[in-house]
Amino acid sequence: MNTAVTGTSEQENYAWLEGYPEQVNWHMNFPAASLPDLLERSVSRFPDRPFTNFLGKVHSFKEIGAMVDKTAAGLQAIGVKKGTKVGLFLPNCPTFIVYYYAILKAGGTVVNFNPLYTIEELSYQIDDSETEIMVTLDLKLLFDKIETLLQSGVLKQAIVGSFPALLPSVKSVLFKMAKGKELAHVSASPAKDKVVLEANLLAAAGPLTPVPIDPLNDVAVLQYTGGTTGKPKGAMLTHNNLHVNVQQVASWAPELVDGGERVFGVLPFFHVFAMTVVMNFGVCKGSEIIIMPRFVLDDALKLLHKTKPTVMPGVPTLYNAMMNHPKLKSYNLSSLKFCLSGGAPLPLEVKQGFEKITGCKLVEGYGLSETSPVATCNPIEGIVKEKSIGVPMPRTVVSLRSLDDPTKEVPQGERGEVCIKGPQVMAGYWKRPEATKDQFIGDFLRTGDVAVMDEDGWFEIVDRTKDLIICSGYNVYPRHIEEAIYQFPAVEEVTVIGIPDEYRGEAPKAFIKLMAGQKATADEIMEHLKAKLSKIELPAEIEFRDELPKTMIGKLSKKELKEEEAQKRKAT
Repeated sequence: MNTAVTGTSEQENYAWLEGYPEQVNWHMNFPAASLPDLLERSVSRFPDRPFTNFLGKVHSFKEIGAMVDKTAAGLQAIGVKKGTKVGLFLPNCPTFIVYYYAILKAGGTVVNFNPLYTIEELSYQIDDSETEIMVTLDLKLLFDKIETLLQSGVLKQAIVGSFPALLPSVKSVLFKMAKGKELAHVSASPAKDKVVLEANLLAAAGPLTPVPIDPLNDVAVLQYTGGTTGKPKGAMLTHNNLHVNVQQVASWAPELVDGGERVFGVLPFFHVFAMTVVMNFGVCKGSEIIIMPRFVLDDALKLLHKTKPTVMPGVPTLYNAMMNHPKLKSYNLSSLKFCLSGGAPLPLEVKQGFEKITGCKLVEGYGLSETSPVATCNPIEGIVKEKSIGVPMPRTVVSLRSLDDPTKEVPQGERGEVCIKGPQVMAGYWKRPEATKDQFIGDFLRTGDVAVMDEDGWFEIVDRTKDLIICSGYNVYPRHIEEAIYQFPAVEEVTVIGIPDEYRGEAPKAFIKLMAGQKATADEIMEHLKAKLSKIELPAEIEFRDELPKTMIGKLSKKELKEEEAQKRKAT
């Protein structure tokens, strides 16, 4: 699927080229390269520049580069080789960055895991991805799940790092004293024989054996994403897919200075958006990454005020929350130059309100896991079009295809399925050739999103063909929630739809019909779901019905319920 994309003499006649941002060249060159190349360039160019800033503890590019090499050698010593799948089960912290690049340098493939996943969800992804080793920290919240997976045999081995060791010395001592109960006793674990402590891994590290990487064909990351059934599939993102996408994003803001920016890392690195536009972008630009382990609004504003970042990627809920903070005026956000919003539609009032308060440009991009992820973006300067996802990134072609026949393009102004071709498009789905075949039409990736293109070549998403809820920038699949609810004994039928949510954009709502003679409460259903779904997937509302709407052939129908909810909100 992937080819190197270089400059050519062709002058494609795409509608978006005439009004393309002046400072960006759609025809720019993207020579094939690996992700370790990205890190090595910045280590060489900016050795003494601050790279990671975690709760006040700062490491330079040279220091992180040395840690990556030593960790990669340690991974090789325990058997990581070309193609070995190594999972990251971590919050945002320097450990994530070090192991991400070390796994790749050792020849392995990174598998990103959501720390909020249940045991059931983790088990599925470990098995499907063939993850052999999981990297985590000694926080009980994380290690307790890994311990269960090791004991059950689902997971073969784990590497466990020290969370207190990541903190400045005084904070480390205070954490152990005040929050010692939050730490796991790893050395006393019944699964300790399957655990490698990070300190031991590094102590046993010999010289690093260089591993040749084929950027166009070697898979750097398995990024799991759901389908219409909600059964996650691993999008195979090659080194070149990810290397190119971060350069595409960097090209969008040429005024940003290599070695002169500070990126605010509040989005979770395991999510494809943050992986590219926070972590890899920070590496690419030689930027200091100010890392938050989790988002707490008050803490985020204090940190913004103190550290003065210049770039802050986020999701609409983050910008909306900041903008509506009652004490926002007491924080200085004027250091921000560029903010990129993704993961969900950005309301115009949020964009304009945030820009007015900060003086910073906030632009909306669009993409998906399968495109590494950024495919289109609104220009930083110039015209603003409400609800637009902008124009394609350099070297990216967006084609709107007929909903009846995806081999045919629709005329300008008509609705069509968004299909994407570009060097950032995945190599396919891991172990799913049929699903891969279904997802492509020729060289174009089918997204399941429906859009229209205006006369200037700008795109607007108007519908989805996939049954999908976008909740705080995360894809939530109704089918997955429905399957979990069906496991409750009293449930006869269930339908889950997305409803508007002021904070999250959308949230799941479940409509349930109980079996005759059976009783259940919303609280009982929620208690049942807590072990099966991540927090983001839990229904915001549960409504019991005597009957659920069906189609003429007897299939449960969501259309009527969506219309009811829309009318209900209009009335209020």
